[in-house]
Amino acid sequence: MLYRSRAPAPPLGEFVEYFWALSDAPAHAHELIVPTGTLELVVNLHENEFRVYGPDDLANPRCFSGAMISGAYRSPFIVDTREHTAIVGIHFKPGGAMPFLGAPPGALADTHVDLDCLWNQQSSRLREALCAARDTEQRFEILACTLLTMLRAPRERYRAVRFALDRLDRGASVGEVAEQLGLSRRRLIEVFTADVGMTPKVFARVRRFQRAFAGEKRRETSWTELALQCGYFDQSHLIRDFVAFAGAAPAEITRHREVTVKEHHVALTSPRGGQIRPIRLSLSSP
Repeated sequence: MLYRSRAPAPPLGEFVEYFWALSDAPAHAHELIVPTGTLELVVNLHENEFRVYGPDDLANPRCFSGAMISGAYRSPFIVDTREHTAIVGIHFKPGGAMPFLGAPPGALADTHVDLDCLWNQQSSRLREALCAARDTEQRFEILACTLLTMLRAPRERYRAVRFALDRLDRGASVGEVAEQLGLSRRRLIEVFTADVGMTPKVFARVRRFQRAFAGEKRRETSWTELALQCGYFDQSHLIRDFVAFAGAAPAEITRHREVTVKEHHVALTSPRGGQIRPIRLSLSSP
């Protein structure tokens, strides 16, 4: 896997976590992508198509154009790794995609959308420019320039959402954040969901899972200790979130992560063979 990324300079750094590029398709055919609480803009330079699969159905892909937006998902989905031959993307910060979409992120939750549905002809022009670029650095510059032409001064509402995101990451409750912002709990949930793509409660769960997902890869403690370090009540609480957000228990995910893949991805086939067997769990779990 050939992977490169670059964090953008200000003012884009307030909205974008990093630009990335991936090439050299791996031997395994599919990868599972777990929720991150963020949106992604991706462009396939190899072919003008993306194929996205449900977590338990590799026979019926949903097909999109070669430039699309991946909304904020609350469950895992699967991608075809043949598209990794040449692909670039923008990983937005939580809530950071709002100024660039022409639609609220909440309207794109749990789905993928062709970029031309949001950007019209600018989408095809962007893909053409990226395909014609001489190297990855030039492609990152093209992505940055494209976003800069669309950026307007942040709204007060965006600053409120950024404040809420920071406090939730620090462990504050939704009620505490609403009180600090001078908003009703209901109004905070409405604004947050529209701009981020999920409710504050689900976002907090996804971020807690992401801490455990990262910690699992370099785990040097017991599952119980990892669970407590990441803010779970106990090991069974952590396992329920892994099943909900990654489709399988932590031990099975660990086995499949022996294959090096992009951040937030899991190869569906491990070096010793076998595939992840997804187990569905309701998001209403604690």
